[in-house]
Amino acid sequence: MSKEYYSVITGSGSYIPTRRISNEDFIQNTFFDADGNKLEKQNDEIITKFSDITGIFERRYVTADQVTSDIAYLAAKDALDSSNTDGETLDYIIVAHNFGDIKEDNRRSEFVPALSSRVKHQLKIKNPDAVAYDLPFGCAGWLQALIQSDFYIRSGAAKKILVIGAETLSRIADPHDRDSMIYGDGAGAVILESYQSETPVGILSHCSHTYSAEHAYVLKMGKSNNPDYAVNNLFLKMQGRALYEHALKVVPQVIKESIVSSGVAFDQIDKLLIHQANKKMVEAILKRLFEEYGIKKITEDIMPMTISWLGNSSVATLPTLYDLFSKGKLENHVMKKGSNIVLASVGAGVNINSMVYRIPE
Repeated sequence: MSKEYYSVITGSGSYIPTRRISNEDFIQNTFFDADGNKLEKQNDEIITKFSDITGIFERRYVTADQVTSDIAYLAAKDALDSSNTDGETLDYIIVAHNFGDIKEDNRRSEFVPALSSRVKHQLKIKNPDAVAYDLPFGCAGWLQALIQSDFYIRSGAAKKILVIGAETLSRIADPHDRDSMIYGDGAGAVILESYQSETPVGILSHCSHTYSAEHAYVLKMGKSNNPDYAVNNLFLKMQGRALYEHALKVVPQVIKESIVSSGVAFDQIDKLLIHQANKKMVEAILKRLFEEYGIKKITEDIMPMTISWLGNSSVATLPTLYDLFSKGKLENHVMKKGSNIVLASVGAGVNINSMVYRIPE
C-alpha cells in the first residue's frame, strides 16, 4: 500500500493570562442597553442570570504590560518547546487574531508590522523562508489557519507550520455592556507537520462556510452603550440572540458535513472540541448535532469545556482547549491514540468551520 502525506499536530502550547477576573469584579459596573438606557435590574441579579446562561464564572485578562503579540509568542514558544521544534525549520508562521496589538494606555489597534512578524521577531527566527502572516476570520480564525496549513502541506508547499490563535478581548470590551462579561484573553498554538502514512491520520477532512448575506453584522464594532462615555473608543458589539439562533441552525450541519467527508462514522467520534461562546449555546449545538444523527442521548463527556474559568477568548479558545486536552490537564478527558476528534468554531462574518482529526497511533 502506498503512503500518502497527511497533516499531523506534533506539538501544542498555550498561555493563560495571570489576572483572574471573577463575575463579582463586575458588581460595580453600570450597565446600559444598546439604546443607551440604564438597566433597571440590580447588578447581582444581572450577574446571576449571566452565569446561568453562559456558564462563565471567571475569565483571564492580560496584565497592563502585555499585548496580543506578547502572549502569542508565549504560546508559540510553549508549542515549539513541547515538540522540540527548531523555529528555523518552519515554513510558515500564521497568527489568527482580529484586533491587532492594543495597548492598555492607548486602545487603538496596531496591525503594522503584522503580529506574525512580531512573534517571529520575539522567537529570534532568522530564516527568511519562514513566511509570517496574519489571518483575521472572527473567532473561527485559528481553525481556518489550520485548514489553510493543511492545504499547504497536502500540496507539498510546506512541511512544518506554526499556527497561533491569540486575542486580548478585554481591551475591546465595553464596560457598560453586559456582554463584556463573556470575553477573556488568551493564546494557543500548534505545530502542524507533514507525515507519511499508509492509513489516514491527522487532519482527515474540513469544511468552511461564510454566512454574510444576512448575518455579516451580528458581530461588529460600535460605541459604548453608555451615551455619556467620555472616550471615542470602539467596542465589540454582538446581537446575541441572532447569533445564537443562526449558530444553532447551521453549526451542527457544518460539523456533520466534515464528519461525512472524513468517512468516519458518528459513533467513532470520541471528542468534540467546539469554540465556546457560551455554555447554553454549545450545549444546544451538541444536542442538535446528535439529533441530526437520530440520537436522543448525548454521549457522556464527549465535549470538554473550559468556558467556566476562561470565558470566550475568541481565536484562542480552540488551540488552548486542544493544548490542555492533549496534555491531560482537563479532568475526565484523556487523549487516546487512534481516536477521532472534531474541532469546530463560529465567529464574526459569520464564519463557521469544522475539522475531523485522528490522533496518530
